[in-house]
Amino acid sequence: MQTFITNSYKETEEFASNFSKNLRPGDVIAYEGSMGMGKTVFTRGIIKGLGGDDVVSSPTFALVNEYETPLCPVYHFDMYRVNTYDDLYSTGFFDYLENGSILLIEWSENIYEALPENTVFVNISKGEEENKRTITIRTMAEE
Repeated sequence: MQTFITNSYKETEEFASNFSKNLRPGDVIAYEGSMGMGKTVFTRGIIKGLGGDDVVSSPTFALVNEYETPLCPVYHFDMYRVNTYDDLYSTGFFDYLENGSILLIEWSENIYEALPENTVFVNISKGEEENKRTITIRTMAEE
């Protein structure tokens, strides 16, 4: 487990951009953190770091947003409204696991049992100051 502190949205985005340099097709990143913690900011940094130039937005109403990068497609899921296995299945989530893309999953705790063993967890929490964030990264093996 590794913990990092960022002091602004820009630093969070830059951290995520550097984090993305280690990502490979097939990776699954499961975000943890309440609303407004910076999960979409983190995603924007990953997309930039992978060389994508799409405008990144929260997938709250779409359930999944797709971003093209030179490495591979990246799918950004919002599982906030997923409460059952049937809900999860209807998102097409299991198909995405097999297509050689990178998956970024908000509200991953709603689908914890369905996450693959190679999942990397990124927990983002608010620090003492408004824009300060504590980012903790761990693997499923560290659970």
